[in-house]
Formats: sequence, structure tokens, C-alpha cells
Amino acid sequence: MNTDAQLRFNCRKRCLPADGRLDDHWRGQQRKRRGVRVLVPDCFLVPPPEAKSADFDMWYYIRSIPDMWDNGLRLLKGWVRASKDVPQDPSDLTCLTKNNDVKPGRVLAAGNWKVDDPVKVALKAAAPPPPRREKVKPYWKYLHEETRHNDKSLGEIDARVALLEKTLEEQRRVALLEKTLEEQRRVALLEKTLEEQRRVALLEKTLEEQRTLAEPPKEDLSQFFVPLTAEDEKEVQDCLYGNGSSSKVLVLHEPSNIEVSREKFRCLRPHGWLNDEVINLYLELLKERGMREPKRFLKCHFFNTFFYKKLACGKTGYDYKSVKRWTTSRKLGYELIECDKIFVPVHQNVHWCLAIINMKAKTVQYLDSLGGDDFRVYEMLARYIVDEVKDKSNKEIDISSWTKESIDCIPLQENG
Repeated sequence: MNTDAQLRFNCRKRCLPADGRLDDHWRGQQRKRRGVRVLVPDCFLVPPPEAKSADFDMWYYIRSIPDMWDNGLRLLKGWVRASKDVPQDPSDLTCLTKNNDVKPGRVLAAGNWKVDDPVKVALKAAAPPPPRREKVKPYWKYLHEETRHNDKSLGEIDARVALLEKTLEEQRRVALLEKTLEEQRRVALLEKTLEEQRRVALLEKTLEEQRTLAEPPKEDLSQFFVPLTAEDEKEVQDCLYGNGSSSKVLVLHEPSNIEVSREKFRCLRPHGWLNDEVINLYLELLKERGMREPKRFLKCHFFNTFFYKKLACGKTGYDYKSVKRWTTSRKLGYELIECDKIFVPVHQNVHWCLAIINMKAKTVQYLDSLGGDDFRVYEMLARYIVDEVKDKSNKEIDISSWTKESIDCIPLQENG
């Protein structure tokens, strides 16, 4: 060893006196040691709180206790001599205490161990064992176990899903079959309906052809509507809008002794109110036309505007006796029941209608320019026909099969 190295060694070397005491200048801190935060077992001295600090030195702690100065030094030296190898784990040190019948303060080290730092070993040996941490199961293992646990449930669910899918497929197939059957029924019904319509159309066409063949050809009536000449138009305009006395008689019908004055004739102007004398005169003209050409027209009878008023009077609203003598064969020259049609003007307060007893078609018809209908007129005229046939021919007539018809294909008035 050279001189410099020997000087450095001697500077760091400490020589103990014979009595084992150190001078005051040797009581300084030798070096800093890294502290180990452990507890001292019962076989050692209980360390102070400063022992947990990194600057704590066990040597000076033992030397600071007066009663334990020698024993502490001797104890420390014994640790150094008895230790050769450093144990890998503090639990490898076997500590004997009072309970083992060993003198307190003595420490035995098993094996050929070397203790580099007795303080660290003591503190580490005295430290309580670290809390045992429960071994946490890996999450993947937990998931794997859960999956294996649910394998049975998954199998049941798969079976149920397969069963439901099969059931759903069956239901779809049944629904498709029902839909197909419904379509077939609907098509069959449509075909049947179409066939019925075709058959009805063919039948109607056949009936129309038969009706056309049975009916006589329609007569050309254009000859009865000869246009008026200029002189006739002037005379008509004078009667309707000309000046003069309103009481002046313009028309005199000698067979019926009906007079039509200018005032009554003006009711034929647009939006005028019809007068009964004008209606009666027109019906007399129709009667004369039928008598002139009986083979050309149907045999008809025309009641005047007073007939229905007489028939509908009385306590019960029906009085056949008041019109019983109106239709004697002596007056008419023919029997009423022999006529094809009987025309009856009906006065409804301020409105005129027309009823027709069609003896040939066994129908009672009603014409109203306001589009109305009156069932009382049907009943009244049907009852009249029964009484008339019984009175004039002493026969009973059944009218239960007769029909009542309201004619609607007629011109309608706008000032109703």
C-alpha cells in the first residue's frame, strides 16, 4: 500500500480506546445510510421513531443509551463476527427471544452468512410482512369461465331461435298460401260477376230488341210543330205585351164556352203564374184534337181543373158522389174505363201539377215541375178508379198490382 492510500485509509479508520469509550469528537456522523423502513423484532431494542429516517445510525443509537454502552458495542461486534454471507431474505435469520430460553439480546445466525449492514438486516427482519395481495384472476380467464358457464344457455337459446325461425317460416308459408287462395277466390268472384254482368247486358239487349219489335214505330210529330209565320208572331206578341184593355176577350172556345181575356193570356209570359182558364182551354183543345183524329192518337179523357178539388173535398177528404155524374156515358159519349189515359190537373195551393191514370199500363203517374211528390194523390185517384168501375160497370177491379210512378224527366220551373 503506498503512502497516499495508507493516509486515506488511516483517515477513515477509527481506533477504539481500551475502555471501549469514544471521545466526543468521534461521535459525529460517519456516513449516511439509506434507511430501511422496517420494525425491530422483540429480540432487539425497540428503535425510536428516528429509525425510520434515512439519516439514522444504529451505532449511535445504541451508544446513546448509558446502560447499554458496553453491551451494545459487544452486541454489534458479535453481529459482525458471526455474519459471513448476506442472507437473500430477512426471514432466513432465526431470531431467539425470551420464549426460547436464550439470554436476551443474543442473536444467532444460521449458516455461514455475512452481514454487511446489521442495521439494515435488523430493521428489515423486524419489519412486518407486506400485506398479502390476493391474486387477481385475469379478466380473460373470467370471461372464458363465464362463456363456458353460459354455453348451456346459449345452446338452449340457439335451439329456441331455430324453433322460432322454423315456426315463422311455416307461418309465412301459410300466410302466402292463404293470400294465394284469397286472390284465387277474388279472381273467381270477379269472373263470376263479370259473367253475370255480361249475361244481364245480353238479356237487356235482347229485351230492348223485343220491345223495339213489339212497339209500333214512332210517329213523326214534326208536322204538328209548324213554325209560326211573321203575322202569327206579331199577333202573339200583341196578345202578350200589347196595349189595350186587360178585360178584352181574346179567345172564345164555343164548345166549352171558355173565354180567355188579355189579362189571363198574359200569364203565359215568362215567369208568370198559370191561370186555370188557360189550363182548361188547352185541355179542351187536346180533347178536340183526339176527337178529330181518333185513330192517330190514344183515347184520352181530360178532366178540368175543378175535378180534383171536388173529389178531395168532404169530411173525410174524399167525396166520390160530388163527381159521380161527371163521367156518365150520356155526357161523354163513351165509358171512362175504356180510355187509355185519364189526365187530372192537381192544384197544390199556389202550384199546378198533373196526374195521369194510365189504364193501359195500370200505373198512376205524377208530374211536378218543382220535382215534388204527393202520395195522397196516388191513393185518391186509385180509390176513384175502383169506385168508378163499380158504379158504371158494376164490376170489381183489383189495383193492388198497380204501380205509382213519379216522372222526373220533365222540365223544371225556376220560380217555384
